[in-house]
Amino acid sequence: MRKILVPLMLSCSLSAGFVQADDFSDSVKAAMASEMRSEKDKDRDRNRRPLETLQFLGIQSDMKVLELIPGGGWYTSILAPVLKVKGQLYLGMANDRLKDGLLKKAAFSKVKTVSDAQWDRNKEEKRYNLSKVDFDLKNIDAVLTFRNYHNLSLDTRTKVNEEALKALKPGGIYGIIDHTRRHMQSENDENGRRVDPVLVIKEVEAAGFEFVDYSNMHYKADDELRYEVGRKTVTGNTDRFTLLFKKPM
Repeated sequence: MRKILVPLMLSCSLSAGFVQADDFSDSVKAAMASEMRSEKDKDRDRNRRPLETLQFLGIQSDMKVLELIPGGGWYTSILAPVLKVKGQLYLGMANDRLKDGLLKKAAFSKVKTVSDAQWDRNKEEKRYNLSKVDFDLKNIDAVLTFRNYHNLSLDTRTKVNEEALKALKPGGIYGIIDHTRRHMQSENDENGRRVDPVLVIKEVEAAGFEFVDYSNMHYKADDELRYEVGRKTVTGNTDRFTLLFKKPM
């Protein structure tokens, strides 16, 4: 990541230097320690560093936040209790397993789901198209997506970025974390679950966002960016980029 990402573009960012209230940190730590989370999920905290990640992205407990494609709800189980009292968590394109499982628990009763989309495999791109990308939200504070961008076809990525821009208030935050692909590397059998961070920056900027900052907190020096992220040699140790954008004022 250090070799391929552009340097800091805005010295006055919404990122690591952003002042965080003590209660936010305490709320995240409490959510991380909750009995509702499995030991398997807790074991990943050291690698995924949720507190530092959310602080870098400028998230606060009174925000309206949209988490895109939450999968099994690893971040949902942290964000939902943190935002329950003062804020609001929306989930975009949540699967039925999450709706019928985690979201049925009382602690997640305030979470709202938006944009139920059907997945369709794009065989040419070896990615997924989404039949519906319409969040139907306005003036929210942040849109976040964790290790999902690489799954989407170009057309769907374009739609997701455009809808994220529409959903956010001016100055709103767009945070993207994903597995790193070597810059300008062509598609092969080992990098399908990785994505070039420079390409992500270009695509998100093309949708109208401003690039604010990046973090190397998930940089892994011993990930050679050669192997598929599911291989034993890199699982749990993949280099991931952390990008922060904002909607122009």
